[in-house]
Amino acid sequence: GAVLLDVRTEEEYFKAHIPGSLNIPLDELQTAVNKIPDKNTPVFVYCLSGSRSRQAEQVLRNMGYTDLTNIGGIHNYNGKTERRTAK
Repeated sequence: GAVLLDVRTEEEYFKAHIPGSLNIPLDELQTAVNKIPDKNTPVFVYCLSGSRSRQAEQVLRNMGYTDLTNIGGIHNYNGKTERRTAK
């Protein structure tokens, strides 16, 4: 039931993202309630380097989300990634 949340732009997400992750860009986080309605859901947030994920963690906390973990940037991720060429 946990969510792996990528807060990079859609363009960045389509170039490479962690399989199974959900993309909600930082500037669209207000829409998170539509995709993650249970604010007690464990959410693991990442971005490119860790800066936006720190910001996103604070925004989500202010929205009432309770179980947040900032896992930093995809640059530090050594696993498989997926690519997409279109939305």
